[in-house]
Amino acid sequence: MNLTPGKLWGLRRMADARGIFKMTAVDQRPPIKGPIARHLGLAEAPWGEVARFKRMLIEELQAQSTAMLLDPHYAIPHGIDGLSPEKGLIVTLEDSVYQETPGGRLSTDIDDWSVEKIKRMGGDAVKVLAWYRPDADPAVCTAQQDYVKRIGEACSRYDIPFLFELLVYPLAADAHQTKDYVEMKAKRADHVLGSVSEFAKADYGVDVFKLESPVNAAEADGSKGVQALFDELGRLAGRPWVMLSAGAGKAEFRNVLAHAFRAGASGFLAGRAIWLDAFHHYPDWDRIRTELAGASASYMTEISALADAEAADWRRHPVYGHRGAAFAPADASFRHAYATMGG
Repeated sequence: MNLTPGKLWGLRRMADARGIFKMTAVDQRPPIKGPIARHLGLAEAPWGEVARFKRMLIEELQAQSTAMLLDPHYAIPHGIDGLSPEKGLIVTLEDSVYQETPGGRLSTDIDDWSVEKIKRMGGDAVKVLAWYRPDADPAVCTAQQDYVKRIGEACSRYDIPFLFELLVYPLAADAHQTKDYVEMKAKRADHVLGSVSEFAKADYGVDVFKLESPVNAAEADGSKGVQALFDELGRLAGRPWVMLSAGAGKAEFRNVLAHAFRAGASGFLAGRAIWLDAFHHYPDWDRIRTELAGASASYMTEISALADAEAADWRRHPVYGHRGAAFAPADASFRHAYATMGG
């Protein structure tokens, strides 16, 4: 797999000097809006309350992050001016309001946003989450596949990295039902692995995977059997990948990362495992900020140290060949990448 100049530049901006991703997610919407609305006894959380929390996350957690994932609804309009230009900027494109059908979930973009707009505003990467189940209705699977292909094609056209997130979810016949953005209880490893296998195909244009654990986070126990599933996850991804936390607790996510790094993951892109404990103090803003600067920052230090010790340099992934991912301006293929790109 070859990287064009824009994709390579964006990926370098997202990682540290050693090629490790230590990225913080601030793009969550329902997991923040829901608790605020319930506390205030409202049907919808006030925009200002949600935006205030997201700006606080940017202010308190960016120092230890190599990049931050922001959303166009709240974090960008209220917090982009607080993000250091030294940090990578990843922008989420999918709407948090998905379409629930009898055969499965369908994803869509945020209104009036596109890969082109993210590139124009200076984003270093486009992030998209797609709910996916290999055993969903075939028409739903096809629609989700087509959706991801369109994003991948646009990222190629505008030469910006495509960071793709996958989450399995309960179908109507499943025992454990939830519409929340949390890890599905009793999820099956073959559903996670089968989803990765599909979207690792070249047609989708994925540059980095943001993946969930193939087992429930509480089951990441260090055993050989669980490690084998993580090893398979990395093999199927076939490109750099990072772990998401899906609402797991701090200790559980640390265990997940240990498995993932042994399997070749290049870091993490996590949110709630880092900041959810602090958010539980809403609406005590002073206490939230204190805990973000304290326990949350300390946890970032801990998992970053684990990544430093065990995560894989994304630039050395075998998919890039023996030279790794690096600029080679004198190389004919590098020159051709921009010579043939539409203006």
